Amino acid sequence: MGKSDSGAADFKLVGFKNFVRVNPRSDRFRVIRFHHVEFWCTDATNAARRFSWGLGMPLVAKSDLSTGNPVHASYLCRSGDIIFLFTAPYSPSISAAHPSSPASIPTFSHRACREFAAIHGLGVRAISLEVEDAEAAFAASIAHGAKAISPPVFLDGHAVVAEVHLYGDVVLRYVSYKSTDLDLSRPDSWFLPGFEPMDASSAFPADYGIRRLDHVVGNVHELGPAVSYVKKFTGFHEFAEFISADVGTLESGLNSVVLANNDETVLLPMNEPVFGTKRKSQIQTYLEHNEGPGIQHLALVSDDIFRTLREMRRRSFVGGFEFMPSPPPTYYRNMKNRAGDVLSNEQIKECEELGILVDRDDQGTLLQIFTKPVGDRYMFFLLEHIFLFLLVLINCSLRLLAILCPLKVDHDNKYRMLYPD
Repeated sequence: MGKSDSGAADFKLVGFKNFVRVNPRSDRFRVIRFHHVEFWCTDATNAARRFSWGLGMPLVAKSDLSTGNPVHASYLCRSGDIIFLFTAPYSPSISAAHPSSPASIPTFSHRACREFAAIHGLGVRAISLEVEDAEAAFAASIAHGAKAISPPVFLDGHAVVAEVHLYGDVVLRYVSYKSTDLDLSRPDSWFLPGFEPMDASSAFPADYGIRRLDHVVGNVHELGPAVSYVKKFTGFHEFAEFISADVGTLESGLNSVVLANNDETVLLPMNEPVFGTKRKSQIQTYLEHNEGPGIQHLALVSDDIFRTLREMRRRSFVGGFEFMPSPPPTYYRNMKNRAGDVLSNEQIKECEELGILVDRDDQGTLLQIFTKPVGDRYMFFLLEHIFLFLLVLINCSLRLLAILCPLKVDHDNKYRMLYPD
């Protein structure tokens, strides 16, 4: 493997071609899946509505003043297995006047949320994992070097929530339930106590086909310490690694390591900048704009990328999300030779019309496209449709991001570098 378990001092990248993936099933606690992603901001109402509209994720639950929560406003968007939570603080004086009314997110901090928003803007605060036992996961993490953010909190005898530091101002949140018999009609059962369903008149019902979260990518200053830290306290194994040559450009470099749980349902890539290149590394650009490490992009899997993208593009200029520039026509000329056995002529035409990139290896085919930054900082969404599992998936997304960011580049030439005729 690329690195030993002895820590950051032994950290050494070998690159994608030389990396040998082994799954030792070494998790320190049982991980079930990604549970939710929480964004901290200063206006949760408008942030949630924009993401709901732009991504086709119905707004289904809330915890705010109307539900008896004087501490924070939180709104929950859900599509398939993906849950995005948007949280903003109320005035501390309001919560102080209602000391018997607790926050629905028990780990919430006024001070931390305000500082986070001032430094990072709208951004991901928490990556939440559903685990078998959040109390045990927290204990195992702390015993193996994790920095505690919040010890386990027991909610109405139903759920347990705990947090440890991940990188930058991002936390890894553990959630577990005392019973697997959850009432899917009640967000205080299937999510957390204190959340109530949205009024039908307030919810945006459309569903564009986004179904699950594939991976969450973070940018850090140095991979060695970050990877060793997370690997040590989670027990996650190295799923893949990439160096600048692997991602298709030596002009603007990055290195990346992907960590995964036993079942490889949770993928956590981490990137570091490479210096001494012709252009500043896009990872360094992110670190400067974000004022430190954080979540760079989230990869969302669609069950029909053509339908999803058509719906999203219709809303691009009316409050939705915009996308990276499309490849030039030359990119699609030989598409039939590269992927004609998987994609029909009609599908190839749709890829060209919608600006979708196609990549493949011997294990499968991937259709993908990046949004432009979704806010004032460099945070993106990657939309994917996977025909079969392929390890090259993350490599493809890293190559695309490396080529296109920063945005002021000659896109025709860059796409030819990425996918020559």
